[in-house]
Amino acid sequence: MKRKLIAAIGVAGMMVSIAACGSDSDKAKDGDKGTAGGDKTLTVWVMDGSAPQEWIDGVNKEFEASHPGVKVKVETQQWTDIQTKVTTALSENTPPDVLEIGNTQTTGYAASGGLADLSGDKDKLGYANWSEGIKPSAELEGKLYAAPWWAANRAVIYDKAAFKKAGVTPPKTRAEWIDGLKKLKAADPKSQPLYLPGQSWYVFAGFLWDEGGDLATKDGDKWKGGLGTAEAASAINFYKELQSYSTAPKDKDEATPQQSTDIVPKGGVASWIGLGWEAGGAIDAIKKAGKTADFGYFPIPGKTADKPGSVFFGGSNLAVAERSQNKDLAKEWLALATNKKGMQAYGTAVKGGIVPNDPSAQIQPEAGSFAEAMVKSASSGRITPITEGWANVETEPNPIKGYMTKVLKGEDPKKAGEEADKVIAELLNQLR
Repeated sequence: MKRKLIAAIGVAGMMVSIAACGSDSDKAKDGDKGTAGGDKTLTVWVMDGSAPQEWIDGVNKEFEASHPGVKVKVETQQWTDIQTKVTTALSENTPPDVLEIGNTQTTGYAASGGLADLSGDKDKLGYANWSEGIKPSAELEGKLYAAPWWAANRAVIYDKAAFKKAGVTPPKTRAEWIDGLKKLKAADPKSQPLYLPGQSWYVFAGFLWDEGGDLATKDGDKWKGGLGTAEAASAINFYKELQSYSTAPKDKDEATPQQSTDIVPKGGVASWIGLGWEAGGAIDAIKKAGKTADFGYFPIPGKTADKPGSVFFGGSNLAVAERSQNKDLAKEWLALATNKKGMQAYGTAVKGGIVPNDPSAQIQPEAGSFAEAMVKSASSGRITPITEGWANVETEPNPIKGYMTKVLKGEDPKKAGEEADKVIAELLNQLR
């Protein structure tokens, strides 16, 4: 997830494929000696903005105290060209021992042999307690290759003044949501009740999951797309209804132009769907313009009031490099960092602004914050299909985006979906 977590938690109270690998026998001796201590350095890669210094210091202090002579070296990496850097590092004989990987990238590295198999360490890692919505991102074909670390999801961000003027309160169902948008339009015909670009496909994915469908599914040993289905038609028709209250382009996504800094700060937007870092970016931009931002937040509504709408979980996992020279030590550090105690400390450091791997480790975020709305959606969080070929789908030209634009411009959902499914199947199966 190529965004800074610390920026993501800065809102309203939180304001804030790989070359061959060696076998265990080639390097287990080093790792086995390391568990008993010895002069060693354990190298950990984390992404810029992901790991608060106070949390890192706490984990390392506890780890080093129980492993005399072992020092942990944490190296912060930048998101620019990170996949190339990780791919190269994992193919070398001395890679980082532990590294942070985006949750949609993990399966690709695992399939290529770059990550250590952690299946035998499930009990130590607390696998049984992990969120069912987050857990699949760390697995591939029945094996475990990482420990989920943190996740984040979208929520609806709204202008409190606009909602008050229209007499609208945060909705809990799709029907209430549409009713509120109608009232917002009537109260201010010149504004956008909801800014929603035509290609916000992560938002669409949530609606598709709510209908019981998926972007792609496994059919035997092959993958097939899921957009030519009745479930997808229902999902895109609801998206189309929402989008009718927006003047956003039907052939662009939320980053083109960037909704948080290029659209919302100009005014005339009563609500929009975004991530925490986007809300923070909008607030900063509005303040720089000499104005005041007063946002409220609520979960994307579900079909019924008892459950919020499904949301995509973006986030990061922590993995052990297959070629690590200190594999056993790396697994122990990983367990310490991602167990319940470690996740509670992490949640405290980021003011509750993340969804932890273990729901019982969730820190209560500040009332009225983006984090509070985000956490309320955690029970409905999911990730994209688990296959090493998924990155091919997300790479432009993303067939899901093309499908959405076609339907929003009037094409039949089934026809557009079947066309997109052919491309999705080709992209997902080309590695097999």
